[in-house]
Amino acid sequence: MLWGTVLMLLNKEQQQQLLAITKESIAYGLKHGHALSVNSHDYTAELQAIRATFVTLEISRQLRGCIGMLEAVRPLVVDIAENAFAAAFKDPRFPPLSSAEYPQLEIHLSILGDTQPMQFESEADLIAQIRPNIDGLIIQEGQQRGTFLPSVWEALPEPEEFLQHLKQKAGLPSHYWSDTLTVSRYQCQVIA
Repeated sequence: MLWGTVLMLLNKEQQQQLLAITKESIAYGLKHGHALSVNSHDYTAELQAIRATFVTLEISRQLRGCIGMLEAVRPLVVDIAENAFAAAFKDPRFPPLSSAEYPQLEIHLSILGDTQPMQFESEADLIAQIRPNIDGLIIQEGQQRGTFLPSVWEALPEPEEFLQHLKQKAGLPSHYWSDTLTVSRYQCQVIA
């Protein structure tokens, strides 16, 4: 079941436009050192909508960069162009993308739906509510926060394991639990 305006599904032409913008922004970044400037008014209303996105880059099915935002603050096409550049050149886990790597890129775009705070009485209750292959999760404890996109279920298919690794990503011990821990979920439209 979808909540509120959780997911805005794009048609095939709009998906292709976003993939093209991603490639163009990365190519532009290789030549000019910054993201492609996109005028959102040149696109349909769906692509102008304020949405949060993540751009994931892989080479030979290995992560090469992933950058995005959890809060929707700019038009979808602009967010994609900026996150594409950042995933290629600013992900602190990787050196900047090289021209030789560019043709090998596999691109995955995740357009986030609205987040829904989860209500739970215990860790077991939370785990029972998590929906594998559907939910992306955001956990937060004070200033420590982490998220896993729904695509992470491919590598971590068990809810308990998914949650433990997400805690570690947020800088918490894997078996950490507290009454002040907050968890929200969201869904994504994935474009590849």
